Amino acid sequence: MKKIRTLKKNYEFSNVLNKGKFYSGKQILVYINKNKLNENVIGIAINSKAGNAVKRNHVKRLIRENYYNKKKLLKNGYNIVFMWNKKINIKHANYHIIKEDMEKIFEKSKLIKKDEEK
Repeated sequence: MKKIRTLKKNYEFSNVLNKGKFYSGKQILVYINKNKLNENVIGIAINSKAGNAVKRNHVKRLIRENYYNKKKLLKNGYNIVFMWNKKINIKHANYHIIKEDMEKIFEKSKLIKKDEEK
């Protein structure tokens, strides 16, 4: 399993949040910005007020797993920041709802490759 590149620095997150396009789902919010690399770089941000570390890390694992399953279908060269919707209680985190959110958001943002690009 190849490791997913992630955003680590505060200025990297700030750049995507300020200049990226915003999309929302039921449980996750996504900011997408073009980068100069030939691969996608993701970041996951969950507010500490959402819950304790165990719950936040559980949500991060759900988001990462869903992204990993969709990774082959996506165009390359984007920074993607996933955030938890603070209006939703973190104990209602659900793998299938996050999966639906990602599918809808990636379709809306036209990030999914067309058949001839695969």
